[in-house]
Amino acid sequence: MSEDVRHLGVSIAVPLARAYAFAHRPDNFPLWAAGLSSSLHHDGQHWVAQTPAGPAVVMFAPPNDYGILDHHVRIAGQPDIYIPLRMIAHGDGTQVVFTLFRQPDMNDAVFEADAQAVMADLEALKRLLEQAAG
Repeated sequence: MSEDVRHLGVSIAVPLARAYAFAHRPDNFPLWAAGLSSSLHHDGQHWVAQTPAGPAVVMFAPPNDYGILDHHVRIAGQPDIYIPLRMIAHGDGTQVVFTLFRQPDMNDAVFEADAQAVMADLEALKRLLEQAAG
């Protein structure tokens, strides 16, 4: 079962309050989360992104005091994809942890590519936040 889950993370040299204030806003996700792409937009009561499988409704955790950035991605005809994403205070900085679950019918190569894409997104978030704090 452990090969079906990966915990990916980065340390960011920015206090949690500042990191979360930026990262919890869905309109900022396209600045660092390539998986949601620049197509993410607010459509009525939902956030929607275009994906290779069609439009996806993205439901974000409401703003909170706990650093929770979890979200669900719903593509018509497919099971919801749950994405646990947390920011945790660590000294004067922030630890960001993304839990990547292997999706049904995902082979090893696709799972590895997904993990690499997530790490690229987390590194992009780290660069954005640390440059802004610079």
